[in-house]
Amino acid sequence: MSTIVAEASVARKPLYTSLFVQVLVALLLGIIIGMAAPDFAIGLKIFSDAFLKLISMIVAPIVFCVVVHGIAGAGDLKKVGRVGVKALVYFEVMTTVALVVGLILAYLFGPGHGMNIDTSTLDPKALGNYASNAQKLKGEGVGSFLLNIIPTTSFDALSRNDVLQVLFFAIIFGVSLALAGGEKGEKISSLIDAVSTVLFRAMGLIVRIAPIGVLGAVAYTVGKYGVGSLKQLLSLVALFYVSVAIFVLGVLGGVMALAGINILKFLGYLREELTIVVATASSDAVLPQIMRKLERLGVKDSVVGLVIPTGYSFNLDAFSIYLTLAVVFIAQATNTPLSFGDLLLVLGVSLITSKGAHGVPGSAIVILAATLNAVPSIPAIGLVLVLSVDWFIGMARAVGNLIGNCVATVVVAAWEGDLDRDKARRVLEGAEAVDVTAG
Repeated sequence: MSTIVAEASVARKPLYTSLFVQVLVALLLGIIIGMAAPDFAIGLKIFSDAFLKLISMIVAPIVFCVVVHGIAGAGDLKKVGRVGVKALVYFEVMTTVALVVGLILAYLFGPGHGMNIDTSTLDPKALGNYASNAQKLKGEGVGSFLLNIIPTTSFDALSRNDVLQVLFFAIIFGVSLALAGGEKGEKISSLIDAVSTVLFRAMGLIVRIAPIGVLGAVAYTVGKYGVGSLKQLLSLVALFYVSVAIFVLGVLGGVMALAGINILKFLGYLREELTIVVATASSDAVLPQIMRKLERLGVKDSVVGLVIPTGYSFNLDAFSIYLTLAVVFIAQATNTPLSFGDLLLVLGVSLITSKGAHGVPGSAIVILAATLNAVPSIPAIGLVLVLSVDWFIGMARAVGNLIGNCVATVVVAAWEGDLDRDKARRVLEGAEAVDVTAG
């Protein structure tokens, strides 16, 4: 794939042309509109929904093309398999660390202590479809989850935008293309590369309207919930934000340091995407441009194509922190004692249920409900307590998940020797400017 890199020596563009500045202005404007005209602001959600649909429209084909081209162009299928195994090992280690971090911080700060909630006063109707979906998820088990990775048809996976199923088919197609080789294989590989170039160009056009999507998302949130809506359960929200910050700067920062990269510079490089994710509370909104940015950073495209899509289902670091933090919070708020065995059960169940989170409507609540249903000592009805602040928690959750996946991609690439460290240093230090809106 071609790369378009502008030298930093070229005259800087006006500040108002920066996507980051535009998104930031849209975010502030959304807050103002939400406070001044809440009814009108709620109607602006259509802009956010439209932006997310536009991104969703292009995610599956981009993932397919990037993965297939990466595998076919790798030239060594053993290397592809090695990258996949290393990625899964890294995912499991980081997920476990994240679960433990949430558990430890919940016990250290005790956000639920003193609430003394009587579960008989909680309204079970508030859970609605979440509980029923959680029961289905629990009943299906790990076997059904693994079986669901296999798409009914390849077109069905693409039409439903199921990233994990698209990834599964793309791996099979890419391996088959590499094995086929020859003139026919070269033609198909060239065609997919060309299609990928066009799709990334389309993605560049869609990204330009991100400020409008952010404006709609923030205006709707402030208009519907109000600026003061964080007062309820403020301790849980604040602790979760602190937990994500500790994990990102401490754990992920340490891992990145081993790869020779400064985590703060890395976060600065991703600032536009992180701002969009904060506003929309969805990491899906930036998946295509994140993949392109990591390639421009010096990560080999085959690693990006394998690790990022897989990580969206198997490497949910911030989500894992939230699972154990919320479970212990509910136990504390309802004065439910937890034994050491209960804690181990929470960790074990969370390690499994977190894998089915991506792509499930209301995924955080659904997976949390499934986890609570598997731990009988904790009243599942306590889930009602976190419903009102889930959107605000979702902002940090989406950002933490995205950062975790980006770090995983860089670390696996460094582990495999597929990271151009000199290029990464130049890009992070501003010696090379990267603009993904150019396609």
